[in-house]
Amino acid sequence: MDSEAKIFAIICGPTGVGKSAVSLELAKTFKGEIINCDSMQVYKGFDIGTDKLLPPFQKNIPHHLLDIVEPANQFTAADFVEHAVGALTEIRKRRHLPIIVGGTGLYIKALVEGLFPDGRTRPEIRERLNNEYRKQGAAAMWKRLSIVDLAYAEKIGRSDRARIIRALEVYEATGKPFSHHFNSTHSRVEDFKILKIGLRLDRNVLVSRIEHRVDRMFARGLVEEIRGLLSSGVDESAPPFRALGYQHVLRYLHGEINLETAISETKKDTRRYAKRQMTWFRKMEGIRWFDPNRLSDITQTIHRNLK
Repeated sequence: MDSEAKIFAIICGPTGVGKSAVSLELAKTFKGEIINCDSMQVYKGFDIGTDKLLPPFQKNIPHHLLDIVEPANQFTAADFVEHAVGALTEIRKRRHLPIIVGGTGLYIKALVEGLFPDGRTRPEIRERLNNEYRKQGAAAMWKRLSIVDLAYAEKIGRSDRARIIRALEVYEATGKPFSHHFNSTHSRVEDFKILKIGLRLDRNVLVSRIEHRVDRMFARGLVEEIRGLLSSGVDESAPPFRALGYQHVLRYLHGEINLETAISETKKDTRRYAKRQMTWFRKMEGIRWFDPNRLSDITQTIHRNLK
């Protein structure tokens, strides 16, 4: 790859569609390096429930932004942009193709379109909102957000505690909706050529893959992984415990539900999450959509754009 070429690829799509497998093949073909764009795979120790691609399965392809955050710390979109830009710079120095891979649409949007200018946190406001969230619950806080910022509220999960609180924090601190700030953004990668590759499958096929994936996670030892995390001192309030499946296993460990229910609820939540991901990505401009099984079509598209 030309050292002067400022280009990177994004491989996005819903959970379970096969992004990791496609990205590994593309990295081998184009001398690429992979930058993780999954908001939960950045956390250390949360491997099975996030379906993290561990070193033995990375096929000697360099991976970035995996296992970089302690579970107790909150990792934000701003953090992702900072780390991703650093990785892009280093990968270009090696004349390799950066390939950003993941399904966290907010992170991709933040990188490509920029973050709003006033990204500071207000600890005192956040602490109060966290207390209110604990007392009032997710539904009440999401409804409160929807009153002041319906556009953003509809893009996130109704129980996404971190994003609900962050959006309310920004609104209280600035007097403007979270979504409004994105209109005054500056992209850190505006001088790059960006190839956005979206992967999608027939709905029934994707649902089947999601259910098989969840079964595989539990068979691999998701419950044991969570027991180990708790015994090592990771608190149940740690951000990565919001990842799909973890909350239901915690309920199982507390005796609130049985294992069968934990598995079925995880499948249901994952199906819903995949649907929200596709809604998000369909609104994103410039994505070229492919069946993940048509790797040659994706390869040809990248070849043409690298010329």
